Amino acid sequence: MSNIASLLQASLQPASRKQAEQQLHALASQQGFLAHLLTLILNGSFDRSTRLAGGIYLKNVAKLRWEEDDAPLPEGDKAVLRSQLVPAMITLSDPTDKAIRAQIAESVALIAELDFPVKWTDLIDQLILSLSPTDYSINVGVLQTAHSIFNQWRAQVRSDELFTEINFVLSRFMQPFLDLFNQTATVLLSSPAPPNIAIVTQAQIILVDIFYDFTCQDLPPGIEDAHDSFFAPQAGLFQRFMSWDPTELRVDPDETQPSLPAQLKTKIFEIGELYIKLFPDQLSRSPAVEGFVQSVWELIGSNKLPGVADDSLVSQSLRFISTAIRSGYYKSLFSSRDTIASLVQGVVIPNIGLRDYEMEQFEDEPLEFIRLDLAFGGSASEVATRRQAAADVLQALVSSGYQTEATEIVGSWITSGLQQYNSNPAQNWKAKDSAIYLLTAVATEASTTQHGVTSTNALVDVVKFFSEHVYQDLQASAGSIHEILYVDAIRFLLTFRNQLTRDQLLSVLPLLVRHLNADHYVTYTYAAITIDRILFIKKGTQLLFSQADIHDLAADLLNALLSKIEAAGPPEKVAENDHLMKCAMRIIVTARQTLTPVYQQVLQRLVNILGVIAKNPSNPNFDQYIFESISALLRFVVSGTPSTLPTFEQALFGPFTFILQQDIDQYIPYVFQILAQMLEAHTTGVPSEYRSLLPFLLTPTCWQQKGSIPGLVKLLKAFLARDAAEMVKTGQITAVLAVVQQRLIPSKINDGWGFELLQGVVQYVPPAQLKQYFKAVVMTLLTRMQTSKTDKYVYLFSHFLLFTMAVNVDSLGPDYVISAIEEIQPQLWSQILVNFIVPQVPKMPHKDRKVAAVGLIRMLTQSTIMLTPPNAQSWPPAFVSVIKLFSEPQYLAKSKDEEKSTGITEIDFEEQTAGYQAAYSRLAAADSALVDPVAYVRDPQDFLGQALVKADPRVKGLLSAGDAKVVQPFVQALVASGYAIQ
Repeated sequence: MSNIASLLQASLQPASRKQAEQQLHALASQQGFLAHLLTLILNGSFDRSTRLAGGIYLKNVAKLRWEEDDAPLPEGDKAVLRSQLVPAMITLSDPTDKAIRAQIAESVALIAELDFPVKWTDLIDQLILSLSPTDYSINVGVLQTAHSIFNQWRAQVRSDELFTEINFVLSRFMQPFLDLFNQTATVLLSSPAPPNIAIVTQAQIILVDIFYDFTCQDLPPGIEDAHDSFFAPQAGLFQRFMSWDPTELRVDPDETQPSLPAQLKTKIFEIGELYIKLFPDQLSRSPAVEGFVQSVWELIGSNKLPGVADDSLVSQSLRFISTAIRSGYYKSLFSSRDTIASLVQGVVIPNIGLRDYEMEQFEDEPLEFIRLDLAFGGSASEVATRRQAAADVLQALVSSGYQTEATEIVGSWITSGLQQYNSNPAQNWKAKDSAIYLLTAVATEASTTQHGVTSTNALVDVVKFFSEHVYQDLQASAGSIHEILYVDAIRFLLTFRNQLTRDQLLSVLPLLVRHLNADHYVTYTYAAITIDRILFIKKGTQLLFSQADIHDLAADLLNALLSKIEAAGPPEKVAENDHLMKCAMRIIVTARQTLTPVYQQVLQRLVNILGVIAKNPSNPNFDQYIFESISALLRFVVSGTPSTLPTFEQALFGPFTFILQQDIDQYIPYVFQILAQMLEAHTTGVPSEYRSLLPFLLTPTCWQQKGSIPGLVKLLKAFLARDAAEMVKTGQITAVLAVVQQRLIPSKINDGWGFELLQGVVQYVPPAQLKQYFKAVVMTLLTRMQTSKTDKYVYLFSHFLLFTMAVNVDSLGPDYVISAIEEIQPQLWSQILVNFIVPQVPKMPHKDRKVAAVGLIRMLTQSTIMLTPPNAQSWPPAFVSVIKLFSEPQYLAKSKDEEKSTGITEIDFEEQTAGYQAAYSRLAAADSALVDPVAYVRDPQDFLGQALVKADPRVKGLLSAGDAKVVQPFVQALVASGYAIQ
């Protein structure tokens, strides 16, 4: 424990980071580690960077290891830490410890999410007792901690469990909260201002955050009773804070961070917006909304707050107006034409234009400019820019019944902007930029980030505007117009892609290829984003564009994209622009086999880029897209031309070996998936270079990283399918089963992968060789059932037994399974069948029902053990469970979606489960098509009929022992269909 500080210091250095983290990981499960770590964090004699690293490590332990199955944290240590965390927050009250305190606050929130209130019953009491009547440094720390716990309620779905927790908190915290809120507001709104006004205001801001937390799900009685003290016009605290602007807290006009009063007002507008959405009746008790609208006018009307520091306040104020308009409760406030005209002139137009700050960002921070520009529709106050929030006011008017007035009023501003531009294009380009932005806003009735505009204002002809004013900029030669206007034209195409026809979109693709070669970062990035989104347009479930449509363009598109990526220089710059890599992936996925003539060059360039970014992995999205690109290229080219497989293997084995040797943990999960994909492309046998990998794949260290496990299981299944005999001969099956028994099945997180691997074992290892291991495997499964049973585990266990009885492997019949279980304990099988398997059958998901039906049918008609007492007593209920499966026959047929090949054409990383996650990054292109493990049975009902005809006479005797109301009609129907059962 004495060297924790030096290990934390070493974890900050790239050269020693990996080793230091491994040693810390091993120490973390030792008794006393957590208390030692917290003591170090609180010890001011240590270097601040070491203490902060300790805080971050503690937060990561809370996030990743608090409920870990493998090497669990000692329960006693966890209890001690829970008792010490709130006092630690108080110790860290000094403003210089703010960064460390933030890590501890987050640790509290993470642990509370798992342990509160059941295992941490005194947490709220600890927080309340820590509040100070005078020391606001302490109060800020306590309130931050409380908010970090309550904040999680905002995103949660309503449930009894959630409301039990909320009520538990409110019963203790509500009165102290209201008292402190009123005390703090009184201090701030009194004259003269307190000497510690900044820290008191910080506390007030967090108190308003907690007010939002308390009301985000329902209206607590304590807050409902105090409604007027918060919302009353003039006298309510929220209304009084709107005009509160103490000179001590004002910031420099050039400051970019919001002042404390601006932050407070922004939060109050968020509460106003929440109330309009959730509690409109409560608001209507007084003219509160009218008061808020008046405040918006007084605060931001006629561009009173032009500074960047006030962006959040202006955006949130405008969003409050949009919400009020959309709610429909305040028609009297917004319905007159004069009001709409003054709203457009007073708050929309001043905030639509590009400011110098945005232009600096466009040049100096292009990725941030793009991120904010694409974030339209985001709900967090820091996401939407002013112009987006102003545009949203117009969209609210258009979608709430005021489209005629709004369109007419905005139309005159658009016309005037275009005239201004045409009078002097070089000088007045901003006027056209604003006109296009206004048109986009007023034309949009509904949109999503995913699909662009989905419905438009019928009074605006988007295609005509595109033809007359936008298309000319899209085809303008480089340098002939201002760079922003190229971006505007591409963005217009991106926004209204669904309103253009397929032929119109195809005609502009070559222009977008040209913009990919532009010099300006934003221009070529927007071109890449737009190409990606156009190629993803669907009509129904079908993609609009296929390989034939981009056959002629694909090579040029990829060349332009990869050239931009390659030219970026150092690894972190190469990987920063994931939009380019995503577009390259989309082209590969769309062009498919048409890339075969150029696949070698494309593959080599992708491998070279991978080699650069592997030196310093920095962008998980870029990583996902480059591996997806390699996987998709491999998939489509090899499926069309199998002889290309060795070329892929030669190109990829070197870099993949380097990644495994250097232990680049971000990339290893991808490597295993693509290795499995390549091995699966070998229809027979296993090449020697794969075989030499196998001993390494079976070492315990390989299985330590959670994210690697799915890819490893896929890879081992590919080995088993092609090389099981050799693996038995070399004893490697023992190692495979050791992984299953020691690492996967005991883990609640990984047990599903353990069963997946076991399925591969029973499918491919000859039953005679498997026999010596099978009983021990079943013992492991039963031990886990006894020690830590979960609903998921019972299902997986039942499914595995049915799967083993269902697959068509010589000598692997139902009695192979049943006899192994009966050897462990006589009559154990009938207990498992009646208590676990039969109750699970109706719960089986769609994809598993056929396997369940076939497994049960084989057990009922082919097992001799099932026909001998006392097992025979469990035969009738099992038969009834099969009949019930047939009463819902649609569950035994594959759906149309399942019958398609794996939906690579439907990949989209914002909506699919594929994509980067901390635990596992799935490659959609590497997914194998789902194989029916019981494909030998075409129709399960016919299979049952035939099996009953051929069955032992004792089976026919047992038919009459089941529930007559269920069994008789079913058997009669089989007989009527021609099966000679009786």
